[in-house]
Amino acid sequence: MLRKLKFAKPEDEYKDLGLGTKFSEQKQRIINRDGTFNVRRVGIPRHLSFSIYHELISMSWLKFNLLVVTSFIIANLFFASLYMLVGTNELSGLNVSQGISGFWDAFFFSGQTLTTVGFGRVSPIGFEASIIAAVESMMGLLGFALATGLLYGRFSKADTKIIYSRNALISPYKGMNALMFRIINARKHQLIDVEIQVVFSRLEILDGHTTRHYYNLDLERKGVSFFPLSWTIVHPITEDSPLKDISLEDLEESQAEIMIIMKAFDDTFAQTVHSRSSYLYSEIVFNASFENAFVNIPGEKTKFDMHKFHAYKKVLK
Repeated sequence: MLRKLKFAKPEDEYKDLGLGTKFSEQKQRIINRDGTFNVRRVGIPRHLSFSIYHELISMSWLKFNLLVVTSFIIANLFFASLYMLVGTNELSGLNVSQGISGFWDAFFFSGQTLTTVGFGRVSPIGFEASIIAAVESMMGLLGFALATGLLYGRFSKADTKIIYSRNALISPYKGMNALMFRIINARKHQLIDVEIQVVFSRLEILDGHTTRHYYNLDLERKGVSFFPLSWTIVHPITEDSPLKDISLEDLEESQAEIMIIMKAFDDTFAQTVHSRSSYLYSEIVFNASFENAFVNIPGEKTKFDMHKFHAYKKVLK
């Protein structure tokens, strides 16, 4: 049975964040730590949900490189078989005296034709082989143009890497308590005009029905102009905060989740980038504070020790 918890001001409540009431009623994580949504859609036809461009852009570099190499080999095997099918007499310079070596000559000729290199030792002399070579040259030009476009798209895609502290803490802060967590930009390129939004979500009983409510948490600082170091996001737990007088048992009972949405401008890619994450009730630590991770040595650059990024220590109430 859910306990009756203190409500925030009505204007601070989000009725729906685009998640839908049915999904919000589920007692499960909404946003995973890596920013993906904890939802799987079924019943959608494959041809509607599948996007070749999206798959090729978003897949890992290892899979992409393997796909390119495999496609190149398969294409050459296919055209080499066609050349052998129309007859070895259609290609001049083909070595047919050693059996299988003739196929490999056709294979490498196919690779030279597909890439438009054309060394010249083997060349088509028959009508059928000339047609196959012309088609292969056209497919090679289109294929490499496609591969080049995909490479550009993959390299030009802004790829932000924001690291979130493993735990969010509720710590003493300026005579009150505050919810806080750390973030840091793991990439070397700079982020500017960083904005962050933190939403508190929990299950509540309303008119006999259990529904999930969302509350915007007021932050000490909602944005920063520059983000060269770590940033500790702080929500002061005032009288109007939905976290006022809340306990770990209350958070667990209401399946509470802290959701974070970050937006920034990537100076290198000249694009707006986004990052998402969340903290479940089990990842919130009470009466703790983050350890200092800055190392200041006179005459040297300011250092931030990532070994202490997630570290915290318990404090007295």
